[in-house]
Amino acid sequence: MQSSVQAGHTTAVQYRLLGELLIDRQLISAGDVQKALAFQAQFGGRIGSVLVRLGALSEDSLVPVLSDQLGIPMLGGDEWPASGDAVRSVLGGAGYSLEWWLDNGVVAWEFAEGKVLAVARDPLDPLVNEALDKAFGQTWAWRLARSQETERLIDMVGNSRSRGDMDLDDDVSHLRELAEEAPVIELVNNILAQAMDQRASDIHIEPEESVFNVRLRTDGMLHTRMVLPASRYPAVASRVKLISGMDIAERRLPQDGRLSVRVSGQEVDVRASAVPAVHGESIVLRLLPKERDDLSLERLGFSARDLALFRTWAAEPHGVVLVTGPTGSGKSTTLYATLEEMNQRDRKIITVEDPVEYEVEGVTQIQANSDIGYTFARALRAILRQDPDVIMIGEIRDLETAEIAVQSSLTGHLVLSTLHTNDAVSAFTRLVDMGVEPFLVATSVRAVQAQRLVRRLCPHCSRPAAVLPVFEQMAGPLAGEGAEACWKEAVGCPRCQGTGYRGRLGIYELVDVTPELQELVIAGATAEKMRNLVNAQGGRTLRDDGLLKARAGLTTVEEVVRVTGGLASDE
Repeated sequence: MQSSVQAGHTTAVQYRLLGELLIDRQLISAGDVQKALAFQAQFGGRIGSVLVRLGALSEDSLVPVLSDQLGIPMLGGDEWPASGDAVRSVLGGAGYSLEWWLDNGVVAWEFAEGKVLAVARDPLDPLVNEALDKAFGQTWAWRLARSQETERLIDMVGNSRSRGDMDLDDDVSHLRELAEEAPVIELVNNILAQAMDQRASDIHIEPEESVFNVRLRTDGMLHTRMVLPASRYPAVASRVKLISGMDIAERRLPQDGRLSVRVSGQEVDVRASAVPAVHGESIVLRLLPKERDDLSLERLGFSARDLALFRTWAAEPHGVVLVTGPTGSGKSTTLYATLEEMNQRDRKIITVEDPVEYEVEGVTQIQANSDIGYTFARALRAILRQDPDVIMIGEIRDLETAEIAVQSSLTGHLVLSTLHTNDAVSAFTRLVDMGVEPFLVATSVRAVQAQRLVRRLCPHCSRPAAVLPVFEQMAGPLAGEGAEACWKEAVGCPRCQGTGYRGRLGIYELVDVTPELQELVIAGATAEKMRNLVNAQGGRTLRDDGLLKARAGLTTVEEVVRVTGGLASDE
């Protein structure tokens, strides 16, 4: 391209190619540009939109560069039209029908007396520029908006069909057409890119009566990031279902899907779930980056004492090592980090998972599938004939799986697995409650680790804080003499999206199985008696470990209390 739009009109302005600017700012690679040019040659489209569509970068990263390149200011928060009527009143008398403007993706409104602002899906379209010049002469100016902002402005005008009408007319072919429209593709790609940029683990797309919300779960907490008109929802839902392999026409039954995409230069596996709700399907996307830099035991948040003990367990030749906690407590990450560390060529490591979340090179990973009868137990019986040294079971869910895990450990295998329990000692009572004989539990289980995730303080804005004396009284003796207290509080800054936290770290409760604890398990003792013994032997609770990390300035007291409040281990 050899022309640009500046201040609102097409002018002959020389400027650098967009690809060069993006490469200079280290947002994409030269290879990304070549792929985009090849795609553009075959399918058309602006190079920026193609790069977003291919997942090379996010629209949030693209738009500021486009703004600089084209000399078009970005749309400010105080520049939006007051209502759809404000747009209709301007476009209605602009020489073309309102439908013409909207069909061409153009919205214009009077911002100040004698000045009209315009936003378009393609501000470089010469036909659109000519029409705006004819309609408004020298009184108009471009503003650059993100795709979801542009669509929101178009929807404000009220030309879109009502949600009720959309429901009546949504046949499969129409839904497929919606899903393949460029603005819809860009919007869904932008949602994915924004989620990756903000380190989100999940995307929630939730329809309501007049809007639909896009919420991102970052560091374990949900935050609303977009609120869009409900009229855009069928297209977004159809796009997600189409690319994840779901049936677009099915909206009455729950569905699951999966896809692999490239977002902001990263390869990501996405697990999709759609569940019918009152105003449409609630869609949740779980993001699983293929490359992770946190799959290392050193980076998970272990204290030096706990890390040394956990590594001792992982080096055992046989026995069961359990990691416990609720969903979302980081159990799988701990196991994957353990596999990465023990993954030597002199060991045969096999996993049974449902699903396989991350691929570990050098490890044989098996996907269980209960729908076809390929359960954990059936897979375990098969892999015992594969001469494994280490077996990782995604979760012990039933008696059959538990019994095979125990028997495997007693015949010379190291078994790693997870359980859903509140604290470490409850793992023993859970296995007994499943039906495993107490003496088998006592002799096979080598160690149990309970864990939770707390948010890590943002290093850019956290500041020293005073805490109640009771917390220092609890944590001080655990820290030992000479360990300086460094209590801090969360503040909030742009780097942490105003939350005061950035990233998470684990808090842990490690229980090494001693002869005394084995005796209690065999005798059928309560979890409370086991807990008292572990504490008497120097064990630390989840709250103890959390307070030690708050005292060290890694997290806050409020965060530790939020995560550990009401745990039986702290009663």
